[in-house]
Amino acid sequence: MPRQGELMDRAEDVADQVLRKSKHILPHVARFCLISTFLEDGIRMWTQWGEQRDYMDSTWGCGYFLATLFVLLNLFGQLGGCIMVLSRQKVPIACGVLLGIICLQTIAYSILWDVKFLLRNLALVGGVVLLLAEDKAEGKSLFAGLPSIGENNPKQYMQLSGRILLVLMFLTLLRLDFDFFQIIQNLVGTALIILIAVGYKTKLSALVLVAWLTCINVYFNAWWNIPSYKPMRDFLKYDFFQTLSVIGGLLLVVAYGPGGVSMDEHKKKW
Repeated sequence: MPRQGELMDRAEDVADQVLRKSKHILPHVARFCLISTFLEDGIRMWTQWGEQRDYMDSTWGCGYFLATLFVLLNLFGQLGGCIMVLSRQKVPIACGVLLGIICLQTIAYSILWDVKFLLRNLALVGGVVLLLAEDKAEGKSLFAGLPSIGENNPKQYMQLSGRILLVLMFLTLLRLDFDFFQIIQNLVGTALIILIAVGYKTKLSALVLVAWLTCINVYFNAWWNIPSYKPMRDFLKYDFFQTLSVIGGLLLVVAYGPGGVSMDEHKKKW
């Protein structure tokens, strides 16, 4: 019988083979998945302009002008940010805009008082931070031959904070339920969260979590099966694309690794 360590090594070998074959396309897929919730929400601001404006006006009593301004900021901020990220133009500015949109929506939709949605928004923040760290990594590579002092330190801590925030998404799936499959999901999910947070076997753990979240997302958030006139369709659609964005963040971890502040990096020095 192979030992546990050997099984883990084999799993890592398989993961490395997958990554080698997809290394050219994986970062592009990761970025597209990550911005998908902003893209979907920006399009929704356009197609549901009146409903969004009236909702903000009735909820906050802010008047027609400010409600319209809110919709415009979300529409152009999100779609503009997505275009900039996908075209690799002014990515730090795009990330700043998207982070601002997250903060604005957290306040406007009273997400601060809903723990589940707050954790999901924090996970989304983690994905955007990883996107910013990836852009810094590409910037450094242009001057790879030049020496530097404390090279990439900001990037490393951005990757650390991004990883920690990103796995908060899975906390929303943990439930105090004595069903056998829920217990297994809680145990395995908690183990994966810890491994990714501390940066141990990070690429393999993130890849497993990507597969897990993808299955859960497609099964539980199948908004395409709900008739368009039912409110549940919009709720599931929002949940689906937000989860897809977190999956995109995890794919960035798979593609670029955990960064310098991780056990995987420290193992190389042992």
